[in-house]
Amino acid sequence: MTIFVSRRLLKLSCLTIACLLAACNNNDAGKSNKSAVAPAGASAAAPAVKADVMLVTIKPEMAANFTVGAAEMAEISIPQRIAGRIEVNDQYTTRIGSAITGRVTEVLAAVGDHVKRGQALARLASPELTNAQLAYLRAVSGAKLAERSLERAEQLILADVIGNAELQRREVELSTSRAEMRAAADQLKLIGMSSAAIERLREVGALTSEVTITATRNGVVVERKVSQGQVAQPGDPLFTVADLSNVWVVGSLPEQDAGSVRMNQQVEVEVPALENAKLSGKIVFVSDSVNPDTRTIAIRTEVANPKFGLKPQMLATLVINSKLTRQLAVPTSAVVRENDRDHVFIKVTDSSFRLTAVELEEDAGAFRRVKKGLAEGNEIVVAGAFHLNNERKRAELE
Repeated sequence: MTIFVSRRLLKLSCLTIACLLAACNNNDAGKSNKSAVAPAGASAAAPAVKADVMLVTIKPEMAANFTVGAAEMAEISIPQRIAGRIEVNDQYTTRIGSAITGRVTEVLAAVGDHVKRGQALARLASPELTNAQLAYLRAVSGAKLAERSLERAEQLILADVIGNAELQRREVELSTSRAEMRAAADQLKLIGMSSAAIERLREVGALTSEVTITATRNGVVVERKVSQGQVAQPGDPLFTVADLSNVWVVGSLPEQDAGSVRMNQQVEVEVPALENAKLSGKIVFVSDSVNPDTRTIAIRTEVANPKFGLKPQMLATLVINSKLTRQLAVPTSAVVRENDRDHVFIKVTDSSFRLTAVELEEDAGAFRRVKKGLAEGNEIVVAGAFHLNNERKRAELE
């Protein structure tokens, strides 16, 4: 009896499990059918169209921020850049030496010192100075003696003791003595004695043991070739004093460009040491010969230097504008640099512009010469291109 009941329960359990499995299969089939059959009226999504990222459209109220103009032919002067350096202007430079042989006893100036006309640079002792002073004293004495002799002759001729011939002879002697005195004084001035020192020598008769070498102009000591104890000879340049308020910029022009420069032509000078400050100057020298080694022509530009910012031997660049040529060009303000290439915005409609790659030459002042990518008459954005490109990038990100 017990065994029969257990078998019956087992059959019921199996039947129940079979019914549950059948129900699950029916649910899964229904879901599959629902997912396989699309609802009525539904359609597949259309493929996305890629936007033109080089095209930008502006709103009407933004039109006032941009200026459109036609690419056209322009008279352009192509600048030529020539490496150069700053040098002292020889016309404002003085080389100072000694007029006599002597030993330097004191050096009073060094390279870089600002000196004024008449300022002492060095002192030296010389036997020639002593001899020149003695010659001057003898000339002074001879002139005084001739003056007294003429005075006596004038008295004697009044007493009818001597004739006119004797009076004239003594007058000639006085003129000769005075000329010798002036010559001796001039010799002392050439040596380096001041007028006050010569006058003191004439009145007192005290000899000076040293001569002073003085600056003959205002400027800066740019060179010194003298040391204490050195024997200086006449003609030796002991000091070089230059007025640096006006300097030269010296450069070398390739021989094939010899016809692009002329005397008194205005040029610009850029000095890297002065943050590439642009200075104005003019060409004062163009060599008449070509350097056979470098095949270049030496040129010099004169530049004012009132603040003494330009120092000798500084590096500089000469920017020379050549003759005008007529070429297709666009304003520099129209050029946009994108991905290491030059671009301009070409007008498509009144409110849309396309960023277009172009090939341009180097800067020519306010213009860039066109090599490729534009034709004469193409309408482009000539002002506000930078801001228009920012608007294009913003739209691209959105």
